[in-house]
Amino acid sequence: MTVAAGLAVAGCSAAPLKMGAAAIVGKNAISVASLTNETFQLESTGKAYPGVYKLTSQQATQQALSWLIRFKINDQLASQADLSVSPGAAQQALTAVYDETKSEAAQSGVSNLSMQEFLVANGIPPNQQGELGRYLAINNAFVDAANGGTPPTSETSPAVTKLTRSTCLAAKSLNISVNPQYGVLNYTDNYTVVNTPDSVSRASGTKKTASVAGLTPACLPGRTVPPDPRG
Repeated sequence: MTVAAGLAVAGCSAAPLKMGAAAIVGKNAISVASLTNETFQLESTGKAYPGVYKLTSQQATQQALSWLIRFKINDQLASQADLSVSPGAAQQALTAVYDETKSEAAQSGVSNLSMQEFLVANGIPPNQQGELGRYLAINNAFVDAANGGTPPTSETSPAVTKLTRSTCLAAKSLNISVNPQYGVLNYTDNYTVVNTPDSVSRASGTKKTASVAGLTPACLPGRTVPPDPRG
């Protein structure tokens, strides 16, 4: 089984933001300039596929940032689990997920799904194709090792549950901070950057506070499923 994965601040322990940073992940900054470029890559390519690309500009920015953060979380997971993946394994993992998605799309009447179409449909900047392959390969290597060296046959396998919790712990150890300009990181929504909880005005004039569930890393077993680019 191929484990595919697609996300505020980690409470008071979050790292302070540096000038010009869209997010701080561990000791590394994701710069505003880098995020702007990745969003441009996503949006400019997405325009060619209006049938599958439906993101607003804000959503495109949040999705691009979400994936940049996810990639760094998985690098931390690999480091903590002492895993290494080869470029060949990364390409194989990406091809497996893409081929499966392409086959499912064909059965739904969408023929000749291209790799770029697959990527932008999942909010992934096309120039991050290699990073997505590495991300998927790390997940595969982790669950294989947790399952005694062989791929699990079910997404409810204890090995997949272990991946879920270990990914969350890896994220927590990085003390991730997201620039409020872009939102916050929701740990129980596949490490997705979402809008900042604030007061929402009702027609009556009263205010309702948005839910903050998932904005702190509880890391409970089975709480979060890694993002799946196959949709």
